[in-house]
Amino acid sequence: MATLANPADKPADAANEAQSFDHWSEGLPDEAAIAHIPGEAGWPLVGNTFRQLADPHGFTQRMVEKYGKVYKTHAFGGWNVALIGADANELVLFNKDKIFSSEQGWGPVLDQLFPRGLMLIDFDHHRIDRRALSIAFKPGPMRHYMGSLNSGIAREVEGWAGPMKFQPAIKQLTLDLAAESFLGIPWGPEADAINQAFVDMVQASVAPIRTPLPFTKMKKGVDGRAYMVDYLTKETHRRRAEGADSTRGQDMFSQFANATREDGSLLPVDQVVDHMSFLLMAAHDTITSSATSMLFYLATQSEWQEKLREEVIAVTGGPDADGNPRPLSYDDLGKLDLTEMFFKETLRMIPPVPSMPRRALKDFEFGGYHIPAGQMVGINIHWTHHSEEYWDNPAVFDPMRFTPDKVKARHKYAWVPFGGGAHMCLGLHFAYMQVKVLMVQLLQRYRVKAAEGYTPEWQPWPIPQPKDGLRVEFKSL
Repeated sequence: MATLANPADKPADAANEAQSFDHWSEGLPDEAAIAHIPGEAGWPLVGNTFRQLADPHGFTQRMVEKYGKVYKTHAFGGWNVALIGADANELVLFNKDKIFSSEQGWGPVLDQLFPRGLMLIDFDHHRIDRRALSIAFKPGPMRHYMGSLNSGIAREVEGWAGPMKFQPAIKQLTLDLAAESFLGIPWGPEADAINQAFVDMVQASVAPIRTPLPFTKMKKGVDGRAYMVDYLTKETHRRRAEGADSTRGQDMFSQFANATREDGSLLPVDQVVDHMSFLLMAAHDTITSSATSMLFYLATQSEWQEKLREEVIAVTGGPDADGNPRPLSYDDLGKLDLTEMFFKETLRMIPPVPSMPRRALKDFEFGGYHIPAGQMVGINIHWTHHSEEYWDNPAVFDPMRFTPDKVKARHKYAWVPFGGGAHMCLGLHFAYMQVKVLMVQLLQRYRVKAAEGYTPEWQPWPIPQPKDGLRVEFKSL
């Protein structure tokens, strides 16, 4: 389907109508339609793919400095138009005119691995499924998860005294917690297989070779998906046989399996499987990344660590007579103001999803440029979070940026680690809850230390993590 570069060339009544594309690969505008947008094609065949993978943040900064906040780049097999800054974030994420498709934006990256997950559906379909799935995040289930988090985190953290690599430990802990809170099962022999499946699926999402050829990352990712589909399909049928009100029905998966749409119908089994597979991936990898980043700043910001410890003790009452940390109650979640500000600043510095793709379904204008329907576009969260346009001294870690008055004065879309609009992360409150419980357990037990001047090298994309595993030491109080 050809797309004209100028809306004036179309009939007036069609100029702003959304185009219908059955697949993200259909109806892509030709290069002539975006010839007026500055940018670079990169090397023959591969374009800028390897340059972006090698240093995604540096690449974006260089392109913005050279071409401005709207530029094009050829990578991963096609042209993408980057829309940079808080105004771009608002346009794309709020999406009030339904210009942008999340499904077709993420399609080239995730369609073989996480198809039809909540982030990969749009508009009415998304609204209906999101409403059905939201039952899993209502106060009743959340209180149940809170109990699982308190007991699971306390049990694991108790053995963390001494030097360690934190990232592998929190990754394993997050998997164990997902078993109980998400799947409602004691973790058994499936642990290694499920862990490997998710690792393979995430790594395949940005693999340069997009065909699942033997021995490629994409083949491993596709095989990982096949394993998860088989496992989750069998489990969905079993959960439905048990019913949502059974004694085992408080976990997230049972809530999803028995969720109903507005007309009272159950979600189809394959859709439950797709939603659960995507949610497990999103929660596991983003929480692992966020908690690791937060621990890095906790270990290197000693004054803030003491402030958070004082807050935790004030809210919980501190360790009991036997020296065991008191758990955080569900009703006290909102009282950890400094801890939440610290977490928000962590997410500003190292957002777990540094960039987000979309596809334009209509012609639109931004930054003085006309972008045609069908064009792949993307926003860059990391760039916005580090721009002097929105933040004073953005390279400095400062949780006080998130006092209510400063938040109110700032552009609403200058801080978007959880996305925004209709596709705002459904599990964001679960993420806050898990991180706060982790901090409550850690700070009542340990003082977290890192070597003087410690600055680990980070894998920046697709989900940030320290390449050395984050070397820290937990010293008992």
